[in-house]
Amino acid sequence: METRTFGTREDQVTGAIESQTSKIPSSVYLTAAIGSMAASAILKATGKQHWSLFVGQWAPAFLIMGLYNKLVKQLGSDTYTSRRAA
Repeated sequence: METRTFGTREDQVTGAIESQTSKIPSSVYLTAAIGSMAASAILKATGKQHWSLFVGQWAPAFLIMGLYNKLVKQLGSDTYTSRRAA
């Protein structure tokens, strides 16, 4: 199902951000998520409850950024409109 509106394009800021972040391998985001979980466990073991919760909440954000990165790499933000213009 196509949800794009004909003729719409991403703004320049979004395009610039996506062109830079698409250069980052997806494994970096997964490694960051696993690292934050490990750091959270270490902080919990050392008795730093508040820091443990704070760092542990980074994992979902890293995974979501990795998912967005993967989608941009596979589909692109302007895939439909750039093909239509060509």
